[in-house]
Amino acid sequence: MEIFREFTFEAAHRLPNVPEGHKCARLHGHSYRVTVHVDAPVDPAPGWVMDFGDLKRAFKPLEDQLDHHYLNEVAGLENPTSENLAVWIWDRLLPALPDLSAVGVRETCTSGCIYRGR
Repeated sequence: MEIFREFTFEAAHRLPNVPEGHKCARLHGHSYRVTVHVDAPVDPAPGWVMDFGDLKRAFKPLEDQLDHHYLNEVAGLENPTSENLAVWIWDRLLPALPDLSAVGVRETCTSGCIYRGR
């Protein structure tokens, strides 16, 4: 069974490695939507994979680092593309969520990425 929980946060960034003149080189912000997926058997006693509150607690420290921050100043996110943000989140969640199966990052209503680990 695969479960997921969505999180949202607001943040500013700029992409320092895009071609000259690219609009994303300028400072701008997004309403990010992150989806954290866990894939594991259903525990028959409670009838779930895990408590959704445990997913929320695992993500909270990352949300505190990202929400209403300038992502380029967050260690490890000097080039904060959606792809790099997904890997950054994965690497920090995996110790708390060993059954982590995917991290999705959307920075617009129509664009995003899904990371499933190395």
